[in-house]
Amino acid sequence: MAWSRTYAESEPQRVNRWLAQSGVCSRREADALIAQGLVSIDGQRVEDAGRKIAPGQTLTLADSASQRLDAPFTAVLNKPVGYVSAQPDSGQTPAARLLTRQAAWGEGPAEPPGRDARLAPLGRLDMDSRGLLLLSEDGVLAKAVIGPESNLDKEYRVRVAGPVSERKLEQLRHGLSLDGRRLRPAKVTVVDEGRLRFVLREGRNRQIRRMCELVDLQVTDLFRIRIGPLKLGDLPEGRWRPLSPEERAALVRAGAPAPRPKTTSEPGVDPDQPNIGPQRRGQQQRQR
Repeated sequence: MAWSRTYAESEPQRVNRWLAQSGVCSRREADALIAQGLVSIDGQRVEDAGRKIAPGQTLTLADSASQRLDAPFTAVLNKPVGYVSAQPDSGQTPAARLLTRQAAWGEGPAEPPGRDARLAPLGRLDMDSRGLLLLSEDGVLAKAVIGPESNLDKEYRVRVAGPVSERKLEQLRHGLSLDGRRLRPAKVTVVDEGRLRFVLREGRNRQIRRMCELVDLQVTDLFRIRIGPLKLGDLPEGRWRPLSPEERAALVRAGAPAPRPKTTSEPGVDPDQPNIGPQRRGQQQRQR
């Protein structure tokens, strides 16, 4: 079945950019689909890779385009302690080993990935941590979740040993550096005695554990419960399920970079075109 959606933003946007932000494909893949004549707007085939879609217009992908863009496999896993999310060292067990038919959870059959699948963790959890883990071979999703411009936050429940003071909470929120670099502001609140809630927008190596060490707190349990709009919910420990198309689209939309403030451009100049400078632009206009 062809993919179709009506554009509801307030300003026109390039087709390839909108498809990428909607989680359909990457910009490069969108350009390839346009070149192959597989994209149309209001029934008219899009022939220009720079074409913009306007509010209220409907974009449709041909059936063959939809088949080519079937999303690669992504598993939603509740990782237990004792498994590593990335490539294991000697004697360690990778979390991907949990993706068996017997451990699948939910309604309907879930087919585990094949042996040749190259599943990467989209936001690692170390061996001593547990909770929500995405294992995926989806490059578009990876860019949305862990790319350098990702805007996704991640939420954790963290049990600590040691006295928790308001001064320590303030330091955890916006007063620490790791590896010589200032950390982004974090949301840190007290859940109950000895248990904290962390919400982060970055993922340095063992970040929460190292942050706590800097304020004389020891992490005794670290449990991730949310990645952007995706919640762990009631998925049992050690069980997994496939990521749904709707969840994937929501993650890609939420992970899109925040829009840059508009800059004032000269009349008649397309802000999406490269800045060629006023002198060269004037030369081009005289040549027309």
